[in-house]
Order: sequence, then C-alpha cells, then structure tokens
Amino acid sequence: MASVPTTEADEAAMRLGARMRELRKARGLTLVGLAEATGLSHPFLSQVERGLANLSLQSLRRIAVALETSPVELVAATESAAAPRRVEVVRAGSRRVTPEGFARGTAVSLVRGARPFAPILVESDAREAGEAFVHAEDEFVYVLAGAVTVETDGRAHALAVGDSAYYAGGVRHRWWSPEAFRLLVVKQQAR
Repeated sequence: MASVPTTEADEAAMRLGARMRELRKARGLTLVGLAEATGLSHPFLSQVERGLANLSLQSLRRIAVALETSPVELVAATESAAAPRRVEVVRAGSRRVTPEGFARGTAVSLVRGARPFAPILVESDAREAGEAFVHAEDEFVYVLAGAVTVETDGRAHALAVGDSAYYAGGVRHRWWSPEAFRLLVVKQQAR
C-alpha cells in the first residue's frame, strides 16, 4: 500500500519525486539509465521518485544534469501546486534561496509553485568558465550588475548591464566574469 504524506516535507519529497519521474520518462530514460548517468543506485533513485528518500545537494545536481534541467527547476517542483493564483506577490524575505552550487553562486526563485516560466535571480563570482549546461527548456538571461561572458554552443558573447541573451533548449551554455555579477534568468519550465 502506498504511503500517505503526513507532513509538508513529505509532500514536497513526493512532488520532487514525481517531477523527476516525469522528466526521466520525457527524456526516455529508465531508472537504470538514470543511475548510470548519475553514478547513483537505481534502488535509491526509485526511493527518491516515490518520495521515500532525500537527496544531498550533490545528488540533486547530478540528477539535474542527467535530466537536462537545473537544480532550481527540480527544487521548484517541491512547492505546492495547489490551485494556481492569477496574481501572486512574493515578498523579499520569503523567497527561497537555491542551494550553493547553482551556476557557482546562489539563485533565488522569484515565484512559487508550478508556473510556465521560472524567473530566478542569480548572483555569482564565477571568474572562470566552468561546466557547461544543456537542458531542454528555453532560457533568457538579463544582466543586472557586472559584465558577464555568456557562452552558447562554444561562442562567447560579452554582455554588460542591460544586455540580454536568449537561447533555445538544447543549447550548451555557461556564464562567467572577472567580477561578481547579478543576472535575472527566466527559464521556461519543462512541459
């Protein structure tokens, strides 16, 4: 018999697991295939998908990369998808900070719950080009502070405050700068 979530944390774990399963199947991966791509065991991944096990930040990142998404998108799934509101105000003190390691800095989700797009405030001091990411969703980047190099499919674009870049899903990308920077990233949620 399936367990019934009893706490908000249990419900969040169930939503995260359901979102992982949805993305895994959309990418045509089996649990064994996901295990091979992440270096995690398939029994553990099965438990995560059923909301019975918790992920470390490192495991969350491995799974996100294997599913061609970001840790932010996976964490966003943990928020309640109860009746979406037409208007939602999110106060500065109530924003959820995404764990260290997203884009080698911090990311703050600017909306809650399942939405068609996810605006994220990213602050980073990534001074070197690090790991490139590829995910299925489109992404828009707007520079709020600093000068940033946005590399898309191996081509570097120097962006200054007020500049923006848009790239479709499937484009390999990464960001870095010789100084600290702040970006507004709007990511299309996976369908």
